[in-house]
Amino acid sequence: MLNVSVRPQPAAVAAVSALAAIAGKTSSDEILVEQIAAGSKPAMQALFARHRTYVYRWLLRFVSNETLAEDLLSEVFLDVWRQAGRFECRSSVSTWLMSIARYKALSARRRRTEAELDEKIAATVADPADDPEIALQEKDRDELLLGRALTRLSPQHRQVIDLVYYHEKSVDEVAHILDVPPATVKTRMFYARKKMAELVDGAEKVRC
Repeated sequence: MLNVSVRPQPAAVAAVSALAAIAGKTSSDEILVEQIAAGSKPAMQALFARHRTYVYRWLLRFVSNETLAEDLLSEVFLDVWRQAGRFECRSSVSTWLMSIARYKALSARRRRTEAELDEKIAATVADPADDPEIALQEKDRDELLLGRALTRLSPQHRQVIDLVYYHEKSVDEVAHILDVPPATVKTRMFYARKKMAELVDGAEKVRC
C-alpha cells in the first residue's frame, strides 16, 4: 500500500531524485500524472512529495482535526492513483487535487454532522438505567428541543426530516413521496440536519 504519511519519507525523497534524473527537474505535474496512470509508483510518490504539505494544511483548516486530515490526505492521493487515467488537463493538477480534497473534506464534515445529530436524536430514547421519572423528563425535554428546531426549518427540509426520522422512510421512498431525485433528498437532509444541530445546540446553551 502507498505510504502517504505527512511526515517526510526517505522513499519519497529518493523517488523525486530518481525521477528528476530520468525526466529532468522540469518534469511537470501533468507528466507525473501520465506516469501514474501507467502504474508508476515512483511518479505517485513524487507527486505526493510535491503536493502533500499544502493539501494537508488545507484539509486541516477545513476539518480542524490532525488525525482526520491525515486520513483524508491518504484518501485524496488514493483517488489520484485510481483516477489518474481520467485526468484531462482541463485544470492544473493542483486544482484537481484541491477539488478532490474539498469533496473529501465536505463528506467528512457531513458524516460528522450526521453523527452528532443522530446522537441527539438517540438521546430522546430513555436510558433503562435511569430513574423512570427522570428519564421521562429528559426524554420530554429533548423531544421538545427537537420539535421546536423542526418547526424552524423550511417546509422542504422539515418534510425530509419528518419522513426519515419520524416515519422511518428510506431516501428512495422519500424521493418517491416528494417527487424529487434521491440526490435532492440527500442534499436537503444534510442541510436540515446541520440546521437542526445548530438550533438544538443554541437552545441548550441558552438553557445552561
